[in-house]
Amino acid sequence: MSALARYFHSKGARVSGYDKTETVLTRQLQAEGMTIHFEDNIALADTKAELIVYTPAIPASHTEYQYFLNNGYNLLKRSDVLGMITRDTFSICVAGTHGKTTTSSMIAHILRHSGYGCNAFLGGIASNYNSNFWSNDNNVSVAEADEYDRSFLKLSPDIAVLTSMDADHLDIYGTAENLEDAFVEFTTKIKPGGVLISKFGLVKEQKFNVSTMLRYSVDDHKADGYPKGIRINKGGYLFDVCIKDKVLDGFELNMGGMHNIENAVAAIMVADQLGIDKMKIRDAVAAFKGVKRRFEYILKQDDCVMIDDYAHHPEELRALIKKKKKLFPDEKCSIVFQPHLYSRTNDHAAGFAEVLGIADQVWLLPIYPARELPMPGVESEMIAAMMNSEKVKVVSKEMLLTEIAANKPSLLITAGAGDIDMLIEPIKNVLVDAFKLTNA
Repeated sequence: MSALARYFHSKGARVSGYDKTETVLTRQLQAEGMTIHFEDNIALADTKAELIVYTPAIPASHTEYQYFLNNGYNLLKRSDVLGMITRDTFSICVAGTHGKTTTSSMIAHILRHSGYGCNAFLGGIASNYNSNFWSNDNNVSVAEADEYDRSFLKLSPDIAVLTSMDADHLDIYGTAENLEDAFVEFTTKIKPGGVLISKFGLVKEQKFNVSTMLRYSVDDHKADGYPKGIRINKGGYLFDVCIKDKVLDGFELNMGGMHNIENAVAAIMVADQLGIDKMKIRDAVAAFKGVKRRFEYILKQDDCVMIDDYAHHPEELRALIKKKKKLFPDEKCSIVFQPHLYSRTNDHAAGFAEVLGIADQVWLLPIYPARELPMPGVESEMIAAMMNSEKVKVVSKEMLLTEIAANKPSLLITAGAGDIDMLIEPIKNVLVDAFKLTNA
């Protein structure tokens, strides 16, 4: 939503809005000149607004929503607005349960860095630009396609990227198969003559309805695009990329994790489809700094490393912890995890317990409810009950800082999609004091 807010603000519109809690991002939007309030109170809302844009996170009972609904205002879902933008532009839409934020950010960065130009609507903050939105005169848009509430079915891509189809949002879809069917339907939204670039081996790929499909992989050479000659280089990688019968050589990616090489291959294939010069693509990939809260180093010193990540699904956590263990094999791994949504916790409690069990020490925060009301019996303790009790503790936000100060973890990961980002700076300060760090 914040990217659309920035879009309208860039067009000279007066932008205001509501959010449930104050975050780092809401503070940024306020600093940019937008008005935000955090209480459901129509007296605080802009009743002179010409357009009301809302997300599925707003419940039907929301006072302001009901006021606008019942008083003749022009109400549109976020997905409807983004859908109109993608219809009216040459659009590149990135979908998938994992990897879509990094991949869409990398694509948008390549287009911007190379001079090709695009309008970017991202689901995370691109570190190169400290923003999730930018505009350009070129009538091209790059958008993250959100599968929640079937929102991505409103989009009209010229090029679609599909990164993954793991089970998620089962509160909406009911079953993993229903979710898979929605991704299949997403491929039918590609404009005539458009292209689908999908991860190799996705379930039901034989049902994807598109005239041109290219598949990519990090390790399967039967795919249309894949890396070769991968070498580790200063915490990142050097590699070449094979696309069909040609080789694009000399890529440098300054990010860890084999999954990020896979994301890079997808982004490079998009840029290649657009005819961007190989040298410009190569330079752009080397300059890419990643996305905030995607394996973001908060502290990186000899005595203490702190990493923050948006991971909120078991498979995302697995990739995160595996990446840590490869980069820091000798370090004990401590993790703070804030489960996101009662429904996701209920659906994946066993998966969370199994993956978190790989870590050496786990602090679980209470579930962040977002749009949901509590579910009886669903709480962070249900994850903890499935784990070795000696390595896991459920703590409040207030208790967490005391725990960290007492335990002094030398490698700490914070993860989750709720408001855990508000704790990053306080946790960092505790570690700086505990380890007496300088220049942190």
